[in-house]
Amino acid sequence: MECGLYLVGTPIGNLEDMTFRAVRILTEVDVILAEDTRKTGILLKHFDIQSSMVSCHKFNEQSRVDRVLSDLSEGKSLALVSDAGMPLISDPGSRLVRAVRDAGFLVTAIPGPTAVTTALALSGWGEDGFVFAGFPPNKRAGRRRMLESFREELRPVILYESTHRILKCLRDIEDILEDRPVFFARELTKKFETLFTGTARECAEFLEQRSSKGEFVVILGPPETP
Repeated sequence: MECGLYLVGTPIGNLEDMTFRAVRILTEVDVILAEDTRKTGILLKHFDIQSSMVSCHKFNEQSRVDRVLSDLSEGKSLALVSDAGMPLISDPGSRLVRAVRDAGFLVTAIPGPTAVTTALALSGWGEDGFVFAGFPPNKRAGRRRMLESFREELRPVILYESTHRILKCLRDIEDILEDRPVFFARELTKKFETLFTGTARECAEFLEQRSSKGEFVVILGPPETP
C-alpha cells in the first residue's frame, strides 16, 4: 500500500453503510488515527480489523503531527477516522492534513456517508446549493448572531446540534427567523431515525412531546418555501 494519509469515511449510524474500500484500507494501513478509540474500536471489531490504533482528537491533534510525519518518513501508511462520517467535517484533522500535505506526502480520501448531504437529500431542498455552518456557538448570544447572519440567505442552511441544545436552538430560530421552514433529522440511519418538517415552533413542540436524545441535523429551508 502506498505511503500516505488516508481520510476514511465511516458509517454515521448503520454499520451496513461501511464501504468495501474503507474496510480494505483500514485493514491494510499501519496505524489508524481515531477521534475516539472506544467508538472506533467497536467498528474495527465488527469488521475484524486488526490494525494498530491511536487517538487523534482536538486536544492532542497538534502533538500528533510530529509522530505522523515521522511514521510517513519511514514509509508507513496511516488512516484518519472520526467518530462517524467523513473526517474533518465539523471534526478534528485540519492541522494534520495541512501538515502532511505541506511535507509532500500523499493525502487522499476514501469517501463515505456524511450527515450533511444525507439530511439535505431527505429535506428536498438541495437542488440549488446550500450553506453548511456546522455547530452553532454554545452560548446564546453567539448562536443568535449566527442565525441573524442567515436572515437574507436564500439557500438552505445546514446546522449540527446536540441533544442538550436542540430546543434552545429551535427557540432562537423561531425568535429570529420567525416562520422560516425548518427540517430536522435525528439519529440518521439508526433504528430510531426521526425526520420532521415545520416551523421552528412546530419542531420544538414535536420534540417536547417525544425524545430529543441523539445527534441532530437542522436545516433552515429557503425563505420562499411554503
